[in-house]
Amino acid sequence: MVLKQHEKLSIRKQCELLSVHRSGLCYQPKKPTELNQELMRLIDEQSVKKPYYGVYRMWEWLCKDKGYKVNIKRIRRLYRLMGLAAIGPKPNTSKPAPGHRVYPYLLRNLPITHSNHVWATDLTYISMKQGSLYLMAIIDLKSRSVLNWSVSNSMDAPWYAEVFRETVGKHGKPEIINTEQGSQFTSEVFTKTVIKECEVKLSMDGKGRAIDNVFIERLWRSVKYEYLYLVSCQDTSVV
Repeated sequence: MVLKQHEKLSIRKQCELLSVHRSGLCYQPKKPTELNQELMRLIDEQSVKKPYYGVYRMWEWLCKDKGYKVNIKRIRRLYRLMGLAAIGPKPNTSKPAPGHRVYPYLLRNLPITHSNHVWATDLTYISMKQGSLYLMAIIDLKSRSVLNWSVSNSMDAPWYAEVFRETVGKHGKPEIINTEQGSQFTSEVFTKTVIKECEVKLSMDGKGRAIDNVFIERLWRSVKYEYLYLVSCQDTSVV
C-alpha cells in the first residue's frame, strides 16, 4: 500500500496516514525452523489425544518416546505460541482479565429443541507447512452443522466478533451462544457484539468443565484426525 515513487506523498507521510511505522516496511518476519514446525505438529497431535499433558509431560514424551533432544524451554515457548494449556486446575484461573466479565454456563439441564436455539464456538491451532493458523468455527447444537468458519494468523477479539456477526447475517441469530472463558470471548469487543448488537444470551464453560463444549471439541478431533493430519497444509486453500 506504500508507494515509494508516489508523486505527492513521501514515504514518511504515507506511513503516518496508514498508521504504519516506517521501520516496519522492510521487516521480514523470521520463518519457524523445520524442527519447530515438526515439534508443533507432534505437540498438536498429542494434545488432542491427551489434553491433560502440560509442558513437562509433553517434553518428556518428545524426548523419551520420540527421541528429540530439545530443551524444555523450547516446548514451553511453543506451547505459548500455539495457545495451548493442559486441562487441570491452575493458580488464579478464577480471575478474569482486567475489565473482562465471565458469564455463567446456561446449558446445564437445558433441552435443545430447535435450530438456532443454541450455538457453540471455539478455536483450534492448525500447523501449516510454513507457520501456523487458528481455525474458528460456529456450530448449531441441534443440527450439529457447521454454520461458519474462518482462519486467522492471530487470536484477536475483532476477528471473533466479525465471524459471529457474519454468521448471524447468514443464518439469523440464536437464542444462546456458548463459548469458553478465553480472553478473546470475554473481551468487551466480543461480548458487546453478542449481547448488545445482536441481542443474544452469552453462555460460558465452567472452570474445570472440559465437557461443557464437548460437541465442538469433537468437531476438532474429526477435522484434525480425519483430514488435517492426513494432508500437508501448505496454504489456507486446503483448510
